[in-house]
Amino acid sequence: MSKNIKQQPAAENPEELLDLKVTKPKTWAAGIPAVTVAMVDILQESGFVRGMEGLFKMNKKDGFDCSGCAWPDPDDDRSPVAEYCENGAKALAEEATTKKLTAKFFAENSVADLAKLNDYEIGKKGRIAQPVYLPKGATHYQPISWDDAFKKIGDKLNSLASPDEAAFYTSGRTSNEASFTYQLFIREFGTNNMPDCSNLCHESTSFGLAEAIGIGKGTVTLNDFYETDVIMIIGQNPGTNHPRMLTALEKAKQKGSKIIAVNPLHEAGLMGFKNPQTVKGVLGITTHLADLYLQVKINGDMALLKAIEKLLYKAEQENPGKVFDHEFIKNNTEGYVAFLDHLNQFELDHLADECGIPLSQIEQAADMLKDKSRIIICWAMGVTQHVNGVATVKEIVNLALLKGAIGKPGAGLCPVRGHSNVQGNRTMMIFDKPKPKQLDKLKEVFGFEPPRKHGYDVVESIQAMHEGKLKVFFGMGGNFLSATPDTTYTADGMRKLEMSIHVSTKLNRSHLVHGDEALILPTLSRSDKDMVLGEAQFVSCENSMGVVQMSKGMLEPISKDLMNENQIVCRMAKATLGDRSVIDWSKFEKSYDAVRDAIAKVIPGFEHYNQKVRIPGGFYLPNGPREGKFDSAEFGSRVGFNIAGLPKHEMRQDEYRMTTIRSHDQFNTTIYGLDDRYRGIHNERRVIFMNPNDVAKASFKDGELVDLYNNFGGRERVARLFVVVPYNIPQGNTATYYPEANVLIPIDSVAEKSNTPTSKLVFISIKKHQPAKF
Repeated sequence: MSKNIKQQPAAENPEELLDLKVTKPKTWAAGIPAVTVAMVDILQESGFVRGMEGLFKMNKKDGFDCSGCAWPDPDDDRSPVAEYCENGAKALAEEATTKKLTAKFFAENSVADLAKLNDYEIGKKGRIAQPVYLPKGATHYQPISWDDAFKKIGDKLNSLASPDEAAFYTSGRTSNEASFTYQLFIREFGTNNMPDCSNLCHESTSFGLAEAIGIGKGTVTLNDFYETDVIMIIGQNPGTNHPRMLTALEKAKQKGSKIIAVNPLHEAGLMGFKNPQTVKGVLGITTHLADLYLQVKINGDMALLKAIEKLLYKAEQENPGKVFDHEFIKNNTEGYVAFLDHLNQFELDHLADECGIPLSQIEQAADMLKDKSRIIICWAMGVTQHVNGVATVKEIVNLALLKGAIGKPGAGLCPVRGHSNVQGNRTMMIFDKPKPKQLDKLKEVFGFEPPRKHGYDVVESIQAMHEGKLKVFFGMGGNFLSATPDTTYTADGMRKLEMSIHVSTKLNRSHLVHGDEALILPTLSRSDKDMVLGEAQFVSCENSMGVVQMSKGMLEPISKDLMNENQIVCRMAKATLGDRSVIDWSKFEKSYDAVRDAIAKVIPGFEHYNQKVRIPGGFYLPNGPREGKFDSAEFGSRVGFNIAGLPKHEMRQDEYRMTTIRSHDQFNTTIYGLDDRYRGIHNERRVIFMNPNDVAKASFKDGELVDLYNNFGGRERVARLFVVVPYNIPQGNTATYYPEANVLIPIDSVAEKSNTPTSKLVFISIKKHQPAKF
C-alpha cells in the first residue's frame, strides 16, 4: 500500500494509508524484543543518561509512578532492575523527550497544517514548552504569559450566564492533590459538570460494584494472585494494556493457579509470557498462561457466565454442599432461590450458541471452578463498554457469590483500571454525581454551599455543546476528542464552544479542534522534578487495588515555563473567584502538604495523610468487601443476586459486530508507534480484522480497501479507507483500532445506568472503498 492513496483529511479524522505489512501473530508477549523496543524509544527521545535515570526510578518506592496503567506495585521488594514494562518505558520516553515546542514551532505550523498529521506524528512533535493562545479567527497559536492566560480564563468563566455553561474534564494522569483542588474549585465556582475518563471506561464497574457490594472498586490485593487457585480474565488484554500483570500471572502459575481467558481474539499476552527479567525468559522459554481459552463472541460474556453458573448449579445438585459456598450465601446474600429459578429458564445449548463457545469448552471452565473457592475474576473494557455493561459486572459478582469468592485470601473481584490514577480521581470526588454526604463534608470543612444538582458526564457534555448549553470546556490532561465516541459529532460540538482550554504535556488532536478561542497550558509530567519555593515536591496516586503512594519526579523539566497541575488550578481559582472565595488558594498553591491536610479532613481513609503517604510503599484505603463486609444500595450488609436477561442484538443481514481495540504500540489515545507486533500488524493502523470465512463470503480479498458504515439512530457514520486483514476472530465479528474507528461509535449508544459509550460493540456494514466526494 502506498502513501499516495489519500483523502482530504478532516481535522478530527485524517484518512491516510501507509505501507501495511502483515506477519504471523505472536503466541507470547514480552521477552527480549520488548526490552529492545523500549530501549530504542528511550534512546531516541531522551538520550541514554536522562532515559536510564528515569527508568531506574519508575515505580520505585522513592521514585515516581508510571503515567501509564494503574497496575499495582509489589508491596514487598520491587525489582532492582526494572519495575516497569515495555509500554511504561515508552510512556517515559514520551514525557522525558528533549524535543520541545516553542513559540517558533507554533509560528511555523498552523492549526490546519498540524491537523493533517496522524495522531502518531502529532504526539511525536515533543513537549509543549510555554503557554499558547489561539485568538478568535486566528490560524496559529501564539505565546501568552501565564498571568494573561489565567485572566482570560477568569474573565470568560465570570462572563457566563451560569457556572453550568462550563465543563471541566479530568484524565487519569492527574494526581490526588491536583484532583482534589480541581473539584474544590469547580464546586466553589458552582457546578458539578465534571466529565472524566472513567465515564469512558470503567464507569459500568463503578456503578455495578457500588450497587452490588457497596464500593465501586475491586476487592483483591496483588498478593491474592499468589494465593489463588483460578484466575478468570474476561474482556482484558494484559499483554498490551497492563503488561506488568504478566509477572503476577506467571508467579500465580508457578504457585499452581489455573487461568481461564475469555476474549474474542487470541491475544499473545493471555497465551504466553517470556519474562525478560529471568534466565528462562532471556533464553526464550515461554511460560504458558491460559489453561483454557474461551473465544467468545463480542458481548457474549453474559451468556457465557450464565452457562457456567448453570453448569455449576447442576454439579451442586449432584453433590450438594460441595460446589456452592452455602455458608457464605446464607450469611451474606439475598435472592439466591430467585436467582436459581432465573437460571433454570435458560437452555445450555442456547447459551452456548449466544456466546459462540462450544458447550464442551464451557464444561471445562465449570470443571476448573467447581471444586475451588479461591477464585479471582479480572475484567476491563471488554465487559464494561456495552449497553449491558453494568449487568455483566453484576453477573460476575453473581458467580463470585455462588463460590463465596469474595473477602478471603486468594479470592475476589479485580476490575483492572486503565489510566494510572483514574481510581484516585474518583476517590478525590471527581464525579458529576457526588453523594450528599460528600457535599455536606465540603460545606462543613470549607464553609461554602456546593452545588447539589448532578452535572454533565462525558456524553452529556458533548450533547450539551451541540445544544449550546456549554460555552467553555476545560480539560485537565487527556486527549478528549480522540478518547470520545462519534468523533465527527464530538468535533462539531467542540467547534461550537466559545473557549476551549487544555492542560497538557504534549500536543494532541484536541488542541486542533477548538472553540472560538483556545488555550494550551503546559504542565509538568509525572517524571519531572516539581520544585515549589525551592523545594522538591511529591504527589500521590491510587492504583487499581486501592494503594495510595507517593510519586516524586526527578528529571529536569525541559522548560522553565511549565507549571504543576495544582498550581494551575489554584491560579485559575484566584483569577476566577477572587475575593468571593472562602478558600485560601495561595496556601494550597504553595504546599502539597496543605492540600493533603485538607483531603484528610474531607475524605474517609485519608486520616493522617501526610504521615501515611511518606511510608515507603504507601498505604491501603479501607475496603469493606475485602474483609467480607458489604454495604449494598438495596440490601445493606448483604449482597443481592442480580437477575438480568441476555442482551438482544438486532442486526441486519449485512451487518457485523465491531469492537475497538488498542495496538501494542499505544496507551489509550497516545500512539507510541505504528506497529502491533503481537497481532502481526506493521506500519499501519487503519485495518479491520475479519474472520477469513467472512472475507470470502463478502467477496473481499486479503488487503482489500473498504469503508465502514454505522447507521445507529438513522444517522450514517462512515470510517473510510480501512484495509481488510483476515484474522482469528469469531465469524460475524470484527475489530478495529481506537481511536481511528471512534467515528463509528454512536454518541447515543450507551451503557444502561453508567452512560458509558458502547465502544466494544458497534454494528457496522462493510463496503468496498469509494473515494469521498468533496
